[in-house]
Amino acid sequence: MFFPYKYLLLFGLLFSQNDKNKREENNLLLLLLLDDTSHQSPVFERSTNIINYFEFCLSMTLTIEEMSTFCKRKGFVYPTAEIYGGLAGFWDFGPLGVELKNNIKRSWWKTFVHNRTDVFGIDGSIITNRKVWEASGHAANFADLMLTSKKTKIKYRADQFLAEKLGIATDGITADEINRLVTEHKLAAENGEEFEEVKPFNLMFETTVGPVKTAQNTAFLRPETAQSIFINFHLVADNARAKLPFGIAQVGKAFRNEISPRDFLFRSREFELMEIEYFIHPERLQECPYFDSVKNLHVQFLSADAQEKNKEHGEISLHALVEQGLTSPWHAYWLGAFFHWFMELGIKKEHLRIREHKREELAHYAGACFDIEYKFPFGWKELQGDADRTQYDLTKHAEYSGKTLQLFDEETKQKVTPYVVAEPAQGVERLFLAILFDAYDDDKARENIVLHFNPSLAPVQVGVFPLVNKLKDKAQEVFAGLQKQFICQYDKSGSIGRRYARADEMGTPLCVTVDFESLEDHSVTVRDRDSMKQIRVPISQLVGVIAQFFAGTPLLSLGKEVIPPQSNAE
Repeated sequence: MFFPYKYLLLFGLLFSQNDKNKREENNLLLLLLLDDTSHQSPVFERSTNIINYFEFCLSMTLTIEEMSTFCKRKGFVYPTAEIYGGLAGFWDFGPLGVELKNNIKRSWWKTFVHNRTDVFGIDGSIITNRKVWEASGHAANFADLMLTSKKTKIKYRADQFLAEKLGIATDGITADEINRLVTEHKLAAENGEEFEEVKPFNLMFETTVGPVKTAQNTAFLRPETAQSIFINFHLVADNARAKLPFGIAQVGKAFRNEISPRDFLFRSREFELMEIEYFIHPERLQECPYFDSVKNLHVQFLSADAQEKNKEHGEISLHALVEQGLTSPWHAYWLGAFFHWFMELGIKKEHLRIREHKREELAHYAGACFDIEYKFPFGWKELQGDADRTQYDLTKHAEYSGKTLQLFDEETKQKVTPYVVAEPAQGVERLFLAILFDAYDDDKARENIVLHFNPSLAPVQVGVFPLVNKLKDKAQEVFAGLQKQFICQYDKSGSIGRRYARADEMGTPLCVTVDFESLEDHSVTVRDRDSMKQIRVPISQLVGVIAQFFAGTPLLSLGKEVIPPQSNAE
């Protein structure tokens, strides 16, 4: 084990690793700082492994506050109305942020709507008839439990307050349990006041439709996009001539009046959802023709039983998840489909896990629910929720509206109420955050931040630079030829090394430099963000070479490698 002073010495040594003259000496000192069992372990077999291990730990210390600062500085995300002091829980997206956000949404729509024949899209209104929310149960049940101080009425979201103060898991905690814990541990508000009995707080924003406020024209900003799908279900099925099984997809804004918005974009009051409701025949829950495509995927999994016993997550295949009766093949398929998509976007598999909801935390409409969680700096948290909503919503809307929401099944010659076997509901901003954290690299060798975005997500795909300003006409000609095919940025300010660094911090995958030789050989230098390798490419072939690189072809196979002169070293 380490003694406390050893931690300080260790970190000092790690921060001096850039000094090549002292690296060998530091390696030996690091070995001495470890006890006998540590350096005999396979993990700590060599001093270089030790250094890599602790450098990795240090690299994971980026906090959510630091990410917020970085996003503001680089033009990804701004606090809304900052010149007036801002407004908690609301954010504006800057030039880079809006591009990244739109690229995420485009990828989702391409993958789960355009590339399928069984999913159809809609775009529902943000405000709808209040009876929708009465039928769905949101008017009565969509609430968080709130602690309120007795005199000054300071309010806290109860589960978050207890999790912070007591360091316990509070998923699905009840009002009675909260009251007991507050009394048992003599918890009080920050000003020392005692709390009132815990109360539910409805999270829906209320608004008035029309000039006069009455009970009849009071409405809500939607807290989820799902209900637009359910109330338009029959129309979509008819217009799309859809046959079970099929899904309806939607991307749009949602609003929740969070008691305590926190953690930057993770928990805000206005956000976007990408959501699918997938409908099947209620008697064919076990018949999923797509399951084989994901069944061998192994994932980190935290079961409800493990949570009850305070155990850590393990690993399981989706096939075993179904075999053990923990979920249906359909539900497992949709979990697997999104798990694969997250990894394709660049999220590391080890930063993802599936968590089963405990029975007491299930929403009022859910028969079962699983979260795909991401390992944020503040812990494992929900990235996507995927509920089995059963026949709850269609049954309730049929009951409240008096309209039939059944479909005729040709095979059985009967009308059936479709079963919602999966509802992958994805917050755009949470995925935005996870992608940023996994892309973020404080590259000590380059002495700048590098964002390793998937090219399909990068806010700027290609940077075009004239080596000097005299070459701007040729560079602008190249820029114009690329702009119609890719998201490009033209940059002529500063040294070429400084421009490469700026492009790295934006996550730009490729930079194209026009130099004096370009006027003679009509070629340009193409530089790869991740490897910093460079090749020479004829301008006439540039669009094709970039497209091949973005499709996965290694850069050095697409042109002759060039070594930059020392004066241009980064």
